[in-house]
Amino acid sequence: MTTITLYHNPGCSKSRGAREILERAGVQFEVVEYLSRPLSRTRLLQLIELLGLPPAELVRKDAKFDALGLKAEHYLEAEAVADLLVRYPQLMQRPIAVRGNRAVLARPSERIAEILHEERT
Repeated sequence: MTTITLYHNPGCSKSRGAREILERAGVQFEVVEYLSRPLSRTRLLQLIELLGLPPAELVRKDAKFDALGLKAEHYLEAEAVADLLVRYPQLMQRPIAVRGNRAVLARPSERIAEILHEERT
């Protein structure tokens, strides 16, 4: 079975929830705390592709985003999103779970089941 990688922020309740679901399921997984081990631009571009979502959905438009004076319309393309998240990793939506060539943004945490289901097949 392929190990699941969980891009995790321990300060985020959704991220903690996804980790708890994986632990209860008893599956093998690796945790990457991306705030202490920032992701490379290349890895961010890979995640954007694996997620299959519009790249802008990977960016948190929260108080930090506003405080930085950023504008959402500047972060619609994968390259711009990757550049932003290299510079400000705290703006990355989380958690993200990856298994093989599939990734899911586990918001809500229960979306992690999409990866678990594949793990069992």
